[in-house]
Amino acid sequence: MKRFLKFLKGSYLGLVLFFMYMPIFVMMVMSFTDSRTAVVWNGFSFGAYADLFSDSDVKEALVTTLVVALVSATVATVFGTATAIGLHSMKKKRRAVIEAVTQLPMVNPDLVTGIAMMLLFAFIGLRQEHGLLRLIIAHVTFNLPYVIFSVMPKLRQSSNTLYEAALDLGCSPFQALMKVVIPDIMPGIVSGFLLAFTLSIDDFAISLFTGGTSMNLSMLIYSKMKKGVSTEFCALSALMFLVVGILLLIVNMRSIRQEKQAAIQEKKVMRKA
Repeated sequence: MKRFLKFLKGSYLGLVLFFMYMPIFVMMVMSFTDSRTAVVWNGFSFGAYADLFSDSDVKEALVTTLVVALVSATVATVFGTATAIGLHSMKKKRRAVIEAVTQLPMVNPDLVTGIAMMLLFAFIGLRQEHGLLRLIIAHVTFNLPYVIFSVMPKLRQSSNTLYEAALDLGCSPFQALMKVVIPDIMPGIVSGFLLAFTLSIDDFAISLFTGGTSMNLSMLIYSKMKKGVSTEFCALSALMFLVVGILLLIVNMRSIRQEKQAAIQEKKVMRKA
């Protein structure tokens, strides 16, 4: 019976992984076909990658996407971390109310957020010619809650006595924040940054309504996919998947290493005690 249950658990996990990653695997395989449309295999070729790196529209959209993602993720991480620290220091009732309000943009449909941001930009006179700035502001807005709720669990796991001990040892509140609190919650901050960066690259609906004259990769792919599924975008998606996967692997390995070091130090302290 135990073997059968173990088999069921393994089969279930295998099916989940299959349906999650099989489409990505097919996409990566089709990026190496000699055909220009990702419908049938027509021999091995790097033609899709050659077309990708020679397409000026893709290069311009890629630069726009990376600039918006990096800037918006950085700004959202800074403000989101500060907001999370402020929320953590509040009383429970007030914190619960603000957290509930902060969750609204996460459950709000992207379509509604995009239209609302478009109307806001029109109201304040931020024209479509300022598409890059509009994209950055919009992406910071919808990324903030994700950063806040990535940092909050780390703050709950952290002990307030560390901050108080730093103050007792002569640190100013700012020094205690930068030298004690921030390093302690750094895994949450890094996770929030990566999540914001990934969501910014992935966004389409909000970018469509706020981008103006600027076009990111999702908007470019949407406009060109009307003509058919191109292997050029299979190659682009494969490269983006590899980059994000490597970043996540580095972050996870770093977190595992830190946890092991913390466990070793805890054992040393217990032996001395």
